[in-house]
Amino acid sequence: MKRYIAPLLMFLALSLTTQAQKNSDHNFEVAKHLDIFNQLYKNLELLYVDTISPKETIGTGINAMLRSLDPYTEYYAQEDTKNLRMMLTGKYAGIGSLIRKHQKLDRIVVDEPYADMPAAEVGLKKGDVILSIDDSMMTDKAVGYVSERLRGEPGTTFLLKVMRPSTGKMMSFKITRRNIKLPELPYYGIREGDVGYINLNSFTEGCSKDVRRALIDLKKQGATSLVLDLRGNGGGSEQEAVDILNLWLPKGITVVENRGKIKQSTKEYKTRVEPLDTVMPMVVLVNGETASASEITSGAIQDLDRGIILGTRTYGKGLVQIPIDLPYNTNMKVTTSKYYIPSGRCIQAINYKKGSGGYREHIPDSLTKVFYTRNGREVRDGGGIKPDVEFKGDTIPNIAFYLSASGQDSTEVMFDYVVDYIAQHPTIAPAAEFHVSDADWQEFRERVIKSGFTYDPVSKKQFAELVKTAKFEGYYDDAKAAFDSLESKLNHDVAYALDRHEKVIRHILESEIIAAYYYQSGAIEASLNYDSQLKEAIRLLKNPEEYKKILAPQKTKETSSLIQLEKKPVGPVSSKKQEIPVFSAIA
Repeated sequence: MKRYIAPLLMFLALSLTTQAQKNSDHNFEVAKHLDIFNQLYKNLELLYVDTISPKETIGTGINAMLRSLDPYTEYYAQEDTKNLRMMLTGKYAGIGSLIRKHQKLDRIVVDEPYADMPAAEVGLKKGDVILSIDDSMMTDKAVGYVSERLRGEPGTTFLLKVMRPSTGKMMSFKITRRNIKLPELPYYGIREGDVGYINLNSFTEGCSKDVRRALIDLKKQGATSLVLDLRGNGGGSEQEAVDILNLWLPKGITVVENRGKIKQSTKEYKTRVEPLDTVMPMVVLVNGETASASEITSGAIQDLDRGIILGTRTYGKGLVQIPIDLPYNTNMKVTTSKYYIPSGRCIQAINYKKGSGGYREHIPDSLTKVFYTRNGREVRDGGGIKPDVEFKGDTIPNIAFYLSASGQDSTEVMFDYVVDYIAQHPTIAPAAEFHVSDADWQEFRERVIKSGFTYDPVSKKQFAELVKTAKFEGYYDDAKAAFDSLESKLNHDVAYALDRHEKVIRHILESEIIAAYYYQSGAIEASLNYDSQLKEAIRLLKNPEEYKKILAPQKTKETSSLIQLEKKPVGPVSSKKQEIPVFSAIA
């Protein structure tokens, strides 16, 4: 025994010494490079030919440093901290409306007031052109600038002047700002008799209570099964995800675990209260924009065989962030851990290489590992949540996308048509029953054709670049006939495309009109009539044997391993990074 103890002690001593040396070297490198940065900036401040803005220069350095890590670790300057708070809570103080840039008018216009919010209550309508806020003109300002001025402290009042396109009249509205909460649960209802449907678009503070109330109401209305729609849901609060899972899972179940570098970043989340319903059949709808807390929810339901996941593979964000207060009212959001769902897997899809300028690579399927659900069904880590039933959603043709898009290349023809339609129709049929008449469709079709509407500008731009290159390299003249033929094929026949895709474009047009009368909830309710993924989910719920077969235990050698929880990570804030749109904003 003595013969083995002495070498072991020597090995341990050597290991500890090596680790201490590594820590010492790391600390020295940190101190060295901070000193270099400090001295570098001091010399710039002293010697550089022009006056340097510390905020701009050092801010650029901070952001460049964070970009070398992962896309979710972010710095928020003092003026940007309210954006972080809104992301975490879904709350802000303002008028409660989307605004956007109208490209043809070169003005900021009201796009979509929220139901029961100040903008809607005072009578603002889609298309109203924003002229001034109090005594400040807004006619030459960007979307972000106008949005900031419409927001403010709750209880403050201002005078908003607009021009209503349908009448050409200038109108003034006295509006009092108040706390606005984005509609994270815009619609729920009964579909096909006894199938409940809940649309959840974010995991903001308090949303679990809204989902709970919706589920109780649906059960009172006779719902015996449920569709939970998480498509396009970019995530949010991890605790809210846990509380929502608790509606369908027993108390005391571990649904997600976090593991990070330090003890404070390691945490286990369990369901805390008695559930509402542990047996109701349910289908969760997901797609490529289902991320973060949405993946915790759908992943846990899959791992615990509580319901069927239907749609397309999710985003694959297995990283967790927490907000940190910094000096001078600044903040940062830092990735502290990874999260692991009940089977023990982490579904992070992208490997971020540190120290290489933000290089990223998708984890190939060949490197993913097999895990097992409670029933022994095979699932894998990496690459997001793969649905139990893969079912692609409806796609829209390019012409429909460009007709409904806002941006530099849009002619705003659909937007303008809807604004005129609102002016001519004080009321419309209920959301689920409304349809554009044949006469309305023909009017819209003619307007699109006469407007000179074009689409697919990317292909034309690339063609122009190809022609430019060909002329520069000297082979354009010899190939001119081929270039002319290609150019003719890039000129779309708009009338033909409108007729070919009439059904889809009609649905989009109807949705835009309905939103102006019945807000977001009405637009969602109407769109469900054409939703092929929802129809497939309802079909599964109406076929108990097929539903049970999908969730049935698989006969594998590993079935006995069931839920193999590895104590690994997730965090208090688990939200997918969201880009602020250039042409629209929340006010």
